[in-house]
Amino acid sequence: MSAVTETRPAPLAGRSELGAISVADGVVTKIAARAAAENPDAGAATARLLGRAVPGAVPGVRSTDLHALPKTTVDVDGSKAYVSLEIAVRWPAAVAEVTEQVRRHVRDRVRELAGLEVDEVHIVVADLATDITPPPRVR
Repeated sequence: MSAVTETRPAPLAGRSELGAISVADGVVTKIAARAAAENPDAGAATARLLGRAVPGAVPGVRSTDLHALPKTTVDVDGSKAYVSLEIAVRWPAAVAEVTEQVRRHVRDRVRELAGLEVDEVHIVVADLATDITPPPRVR
């Protein structure tokens, strides 16, 4: 006879009859970033300066990498979280479909792991990841 294990979501953060649960913004930021990166068609976008991509121009500045964590910010207000992501999308994936999948997955994972309801997931698609090397610039 095999035992069936049931995974239950984390208790909701906030006040309960047993006390208070609070989850730091940084913890939720990591959860949201990892959840977004779990989508194979989404990842970290190249950093930009004055509207121009600057991959590798400055040591420590990230480049477009679908295996890296995207830039993520989170505001936690009681038992609610507001998430902002800056991602790259793999070519030729449909941007609307990928962003909807990322939005849904981030909401589900934050609820499951942190016990917070995500009211908003704001996504900026800042880059398109292609395997095509850009042509050299003519001077």
